[in-house]
Amino acid sequence: HFAAFLEENPKVAKRLLENSARAAKARNAARKARAAVRTGKTSRGHTSLDGKLTRCSSKKVEENELFIVEGDSAGGSAKQARDRKHQAILPLRGKPLNTEKATLAKVLANKEILAIVQSVGAGIAGEFNLDDSNYGRIVILADADDDGAHIKCLLLTFFYRFMRPLLTAGRVYVAQPPLFKISRKSKKKIESRYAWTPEELSKISAKWGKTTTIQRFKGLGEMNPDQLWDTTMNPATRTLVRVTIEDATSAEKQVTVLMGSRSEPRKHWITANVRFGEDEVAEAETDEADAVEEDPPSETSEPTTEATA
Repeated sequence: HFAAFLEENPKVAKRLLENSARAAKARNAARKARAAVRTGKTSRGHTSLDGKLTRCSSKKVEENELFIVEGDSAGGSAKQARDRKHQAILPLRGKPLNTEKATLAKVLANKEILAIVQSVGAGIAGEFNLDDSNYGRIVILADADDDGAHIKCLLLTFFYRFMRPLLTAGRVYVAQPPLFKISRKSKKKIESRYAWTPEELSKISAKWGKTTTIQRFKGLGEMNPDQLWDTTMNPATRTLVRVTIEDATSAEKQVTVLMGSRSEPRKHWITANVRFGEDEVAEAETDEADAVEEDPPSETSEPTTEATA
């Protein structure tokens, strides 16, 4: 009956065919757009990651690592320090978008987040496919200070909301750069050690005595490439913290509380779970705390050395 109707109404048939052709063309364009977002490649074969992502040479995905580094300065040191075969470097400029408060369209409009999506190469949100990932490990490398902790939190929130299979598969790690370098002269040579906490610094200083020289790293950019390699990037000597999710329900609630748009639940959680001095308590009660300094506790970090990760 429908075929007979079309034969009797050629103008209607023509419009249906034109509409079908336009719909097919739109679907094809949308598919190409999704592929461009996924990989960063344009129709001319170029990529929006050229000049930003420093790729590794190996094609063995399971052995390759993507270091997401805080700042161009630290990114430069990481590029010099890295293992060119297996370690890729993606520097970030400024703090990433808080994706807990953002729509997918807003997330993809953010250049830094889009660079992460294109570097990983496995899609985003409902279209994310872990098997398509370009890297076996994603390593967050940020300064060992409050701003660095905030950047880690923002990135982990993004991975939790839009690339959760990376977390459930245990592929996301946080690097542990040192806070201090302690040096002393020993038999006409300079002996150096690193400390990751003030407590470690105190123990080393007490053991070595008053002849030590202490350098506090204010940021990754202050570290020489060889120091960054020895302490943070060398698989034989570094320590990585693998980020996992043990309880999905608890994780969902805590990420929403800590990173969401409502400040009141966040303030209650901070005052109930974080110990402050008197001045800090007063400040916390008035601050809407849009920036959270600690990783969401829902994402439990399992400290491992590289040998056992």
